[in-house]
Amino acid sequence: MIKNKIIQCVFLVGVFTSSTLILAADVYPSKPIRIVLGYAPGGVADITARMVAQKMSESLGQQVIVDNKPSAGGIVAGETVASSDPDGYTLLHMNYGNAVSAAIFKKLPYDIKADFEPIAPMGFFDVVMLVDANSDIQSVQDFISKAKASPDKFNIGTINVGSGQHMSASLFKSMANIPAEIITYKSTAALFLALQSKDINVAFEVISPAIPLINGGSLKAIAVSSIKRIGLYPNVPTLNESGVKGYDVVAWNGIAAPAKTPKPIIEKLNKAINAALTNPEVRNKFKEQGIEPTTGSPEDLKNILSNEVVKWNKLVTDLRMEKK
Repeated sequence: MIKNKIIQCVFLVGVFTSSTLILAADVYPSKPIRIVLGYAPGGVADITARMVAQKMSESLGQQVIVDNKPSAGGIVAGETVASSDPDGYTLLHMNYGNAVSAAIFKKLPYDIKADFEPIAPMGFFDVVMLVDANSDIQSVQDFISKAKASPDKFNIGTINVGSGQHMSASLFKSMANIPAEIITYKSTAALFLALQSKDINVAFEVISPAIPLINGGSLKAIAVSSIKRIGLYPNVPTLNESGVKGYDVVAWNGIAAPAKTPKPIIEKLNKAINAALTNPEVRNKFKEQGIEPTTGSPEDLKNILSNEVVKWNKLVTDLRMEKK
């Protein structure tokens, strides 16, 4: 008798919980939604996230705000969202840095694949290999040959150890088989200053912050990271074309929710994000930043993340990098 009552109680709790989630999904959203971003205000991630958030606010009828929580590897942002209620009101701005963090850190306060529910991708963009406009390095092969001939004199600059840019440079160094030292800086501004001051020979950075300096003539792009040339700079070759065969790195971003967020809420958010990304104003602003706006399903973002985690884990293993 007691056993039967326990079973009945468990069943009723399950029915009540399921009904509550269904009801919550039906009235969702009934209050502001927060997108937690692992970067400081003013950067390309922040700018593009706010563009999408504004359009989501319009279509969902509730304010969508961006909450900046910068930290190494975006860990604070990830932990904030992973520990939040799965009700669709706290979302994560997910990007290729999250996949890198999963590869280089011994332990994270969350599982990047198990603790999040992908909602939608947002965009893809390149990492660019840069030199100062007055540099005597004119091509990727020029740098490789010089670095091999004088290994103590040539180096590569990136931001933050363990960042996507740092790992992109590490992959280049490994595939090109060069001894050049990788020097890291705390910010993009410091990185570009070092490049123009000749403290470093080349730099790896995502394309968006480099665009004004490339267009202004103070920096020169000698290669892009993806397997195909980009529309913004069709005359700039890819690293693959430049002799680093098979090199293919594309930065990306998207939106995810805590695991166990009800499917109807995920679907509603996916629809709002995709609608934002098809808006002509948003698409034009993305492209001005060197980002290709990309609509898609939760499964699309899940596959992107899964493939990226495999890629960066392999690099860490191949390079015998010590995990943090």
